[in-house]
Amino acid sequence: MSERLIAGCMTGTSIDGLDAALVRIDGHGLDMKVELVRSLSRPLRTLGKLLHSVAVQKRKPIGDAARYALMLGITHALALKELIGDDKVDYVVVHGQTVYHELSVTCQLINPHPIARELNVPVVYDLRSADMAAGGEGAPITPLADHLLFRDDSETRAVVNLGGYANFTWLPPTRHTGEAALASIRGGDVCACNQVLDYVARRWLKKRYDAGGAAAARGIVHPEAEQFLRMMLEAQADGGRSLGTGDEATDWAKSFQHQCSGEDLAATACSVIGQLVADSTHDAERVILAGGGAMNRTLVDSIRAHTPGEVVDSDVFGVPGAYREAISMAVLGAASQDGLPLTLAQVTGREPAACPKPCWAYP
Repeated sequence: MSERLIAGCMTGTSIDGLDAALVRIDGHGLDMKVELVRSLSRPLRTLGKLLHSVAVQKRKPIGDAARYALMLGITHALALKELIGDDKVDYVVVHGQTVYHELSVTCQLINPHPIARELNVPVVYDLRSADMAAGGEGAPITPLADHLLFRDDSETRAVVNLGGYANFTWLPPTRHTGEAALASIRGGDVCACNQVLDYVARRWLKKRYDAGGAAAARGIVHPEAEQFLRMMLEAQADGGRSLGTGDEATDWAKSFQHQCSGEDLAATACSVIGQLVADSTHDAERVILAGGGAMNRTLVDSIRAHTPGEVVDSDVFGVPGAYREAISMAVLGAASQDGLPLTLAQVTGREPAACPKPCWAYP
């Protein structure tokens, strides 16, 4: 079986939509080649609001969470049926919805069994828990996939995901072969990103998000608000830990709502986040941007203004920014099937001897 067809799915911390990617993988292990066949996104609408109520720790009966997990599984199944069409996939990899994450506990809510039953294929899920059981933080989990998708033998690259939280993968030039090539990879969370920007958009702009960063482009960076937010987010960037529940940094915007317009808050947040992302990737020859925030041109302009190296979208490498994480899920599923660990010890802090594996659900 040299060629596999795998579907990967992701719902991010913004909880606004489901991204799914059908991926063709040729070869095995660290020699695999990855090709995107097609992709789709579907809004979560009411289900997204229900999941958000769990993620912000509103008190709810456990039965509600179980029902939401079932609904999310069914939503995945319907989207995947449309994505896959008449093709025959080997299996599906789903991340689930992160509704809680801190240093020792994580929860990615989803019921995978409706997917397995509807599609009649195995489903890979729960990609973080095994790493945490081995002493890791369960995040970031994409560095191995980033290595397989973006590595280069002569150029230092940084892959930045501008999602609810900004995180990066550091990819030095790859001259080693086998697992020795993974030893120099680094990665980590930077700071809250779309958690802040989308909160400002919802609260003051009355929109789900600031499309293209247009409102931020009209705003003016407020010096005091900028200094305050930078101190908050620098503490996250310097903390050396994975970010999650409690790190949304939305209180900052409330503190300055009487001194700044919504546009000014958005502009200020873009300025600070851009600076911190640039600080984290300063020595990279090429910075590759992906995630929803990569479509915010004001944020991207801020990153470019503070980055010495070239800043490009992941689309340049055949990986659409909106689908990088969904593609990465498929890649991680294949890598795990081939005997590779899902996570890298030097990134998550897990025990080096461990080889974290995901869970499998069968039809």
